[in-house]
Amino acid sequence: MMSSLKHVNPTVKGIKESAHSVLQSLAAHVTQEIAQGVQKPFKGVIDINSGDPHKAGMKPISFVRQVLAVCLHPELLGNKTLPLDVRLRAQRLLEVCEGGSVGSYTDSSGIPHIRQSIADFIIRRDVGVPSYANNVFISAGSQKGLMVILKLLASGEGDTQTGVLTPMPCPHTLPTLLDDAGMTLVPYQLMEDQGWAVDLSELHRALKCGRGHCNPRAIYISNPGNPTGHVQDWKSIEEVIRFAAAERLLLMVDEVYQDSVYGQGKEFLSYKRVLFEMGKEYSETVELVSFHSLSSACMGECGLRAGYMELVNMDPEVMYFVDTMLCTDISTPVTGQLALDLMVKPPKPGDHSYDTYTQEILLIRATLSQNAQRAHEFLNDLPGMSSQPAMGGIYLYSRLHLPSDIIQKAKVQDVRMGRQLETTI
Repeated sequence: MMSSLKHVNPTVKGIKESAHSVLQSLAAHVTQEIAQGVQKPFKGVIDINSGDPHKAGMKPISFVRQVLAVCLHPELLGNKTLPLDVRLRAQRLLEVCEGGSVGSYTDSSGIPHIRQSIADFIIRRDVGVPSYANNVFISAGSQKGLMVILKLLASGEGDTQTGVLTPMPCPHTLPTLLDDAGMTLVPYQLMEDQGWAVDLSELHRALKCGRGHCNPRAIYISNPGNPTGHVQDWKSIEEVIRFAAAERLLLMVDEVYQDSVYGQGKEFLSYKRVLFEMGKEYSETVELVSFHSLSSACMGECGLRAGYMELVNMDPEVMYFVDTMLCTDISTPVTGQLALDLMVKPPKPGDHSYDTYTQEILLIRATLSQNAQRAHEFLNDLPGMSSQPAMGGIYLYSRLHLPSDIIQKAKVQDVRMGRQLETTI
């Protein structure tokens, strides 16, 4: 029974509401007030904190939606108003679905054909570094995949509880995921004055501090940075890999925004590519899990709920349990899996949809770059605000410079609220 709060799992009660959720609730509340006629010094609220491009008005990519439409309604295969490559691609995808229908279950780790498409994409992206479909696991969004890895890592209590080195600032969902998995967050500070770069000495400091109260077994990296927009260069990635190797840490790398790098002179380099350029001492020993998703900036298909992770140098017996954990979801939504195939294998030159697809992608990237620049300039023009320019991704992380008297008042108010809460409990 759960007739009162005291019957709820203590671990769940200990999970803190993220700042993201608070902002979403506030935006919804203010929007409702405006609809009810409450006077505000503005006309509306644009809630972009969720990182949902389509919610913010970005248009979906035509090729993706056309192929999915045919897969959902196969009678459209005979509709010659649709481009030929759209119909051929839909036909091929339906052939790899059980019963030729998107309504069927799939393997818990994803449709084999699509896992192979992802492996082929990784090989092209990383200039020939090998990738294998059996090492690719499709999940209902990259966060689901991350949660599987965290649960496999989690163990111990108190000083022996598994810890994860976590960047500050970090993705808003990560602390909650760590709480849910029963793990300790070990913070390492990103260097704001260096554009939110990863600093090796700070990693060593954080690890030493973490070992005083938990058992750090992994490090989480976001590249391009979420929410900082920082893009790591080759030297920085090498440093992190050497650090992880020396300290025997699992590398968990969120590379969801790899398709949206726009900083001058910047390019996306995958951790796997750098790892395999470092020689067998590293390429055959460092354990790496990298994540990608349909929620990436250019696709923006957050609602289709599909992503993938690639496991490198992982024990086959451990990988068996990755598949087992994914079975708890039965299978990732099939439409999302099909969209993943379209993301990693887009139209080629000569295909009917190639020109339209290319124009739409270029427009999205140009819009992201222009918006990032405009937002950076706008924030830095506000009194008491500053932000580092973004090199990639979809976020800017701003600093609010508050007067000392306001900070002091907030501390006093926080103490009062704490006392009130203790009295209530």
